Amino acid sequence: MDKAQTLDSKQQSIITISVFTAKGDLVHLKKALGDGLNVGLTVNEIKEVLVHLYAYCGFPRSIRGLQTFMEVLKERKAKGIADNEGKEVSPIKSDSTKYERGKKILADLTQIPQPDTLTGYSAFTPAIDTFLKEHLFADIFERDVLTYAQRELVTISVIAAIGNAEPMLQSHLKISLNVGITPNQLKEFVTIIKSTAGDKNALSAEKVLGEVLKSKSSK
Repeated sequence: MDKAQTLDSKQQSIITISVFTAKGDLVHLKKALGDGLNVGLTVNEIKEVLVHLYAYCGFPRSIRGLQTFMEVLKERKAKGIADNEGKEVSPIKSDSTKYERGKKILADLTQIPQPDTLTGYSAFTPAIDTFLKEHLFADIFERDVLTYAQRELVTISVIAAIGNAEPMLQSHLKISLNVGITPNQLKEFVTIIKSTAGDKNALSAEKVLGEVLKSKSSK
């Protein structure tokens, strides 16, 4: 197998941390956080993972994840472990509105121009369209500590872990391919989901991934 086509240890840790946070499994999360630091994720990268996923599983899970991370860092410091803080988030500098920035980021991620006329759930409830573009894709995805590919790993991990959100999982698996995650890496992702979120969630994710890859290969 081509080593370049496999998930590296940092990517695997991002998936594991995201799943256990989304599930509220703080015992396994604590170990996953330590493992993430041990394989080279910086403190700020893990903070970004925990901040990013709140958009998909809510403040309660995200904050419990951050509190658990604080415990991990305190314990490691007491043992004399000096963890790498890493790069701080850069301020956003743009003359565009948040809505327009979010709309552009969404178009870049999906590789589909975003229409000016709202349809579907966005037309039904325009507020959610505003929140998605201004907050999710501008406020969150635009932050630079994590790459788009890393943010998509967080996203698909949380969606797969919470379950019953197959249409959104399908959309983000497609985006994952667009930002450079390979089909083989996504198959590995399903394997990690099986070991962390369980057989049911993994089977669902595997089915959706199969549909995405089939659709991609037929084009």
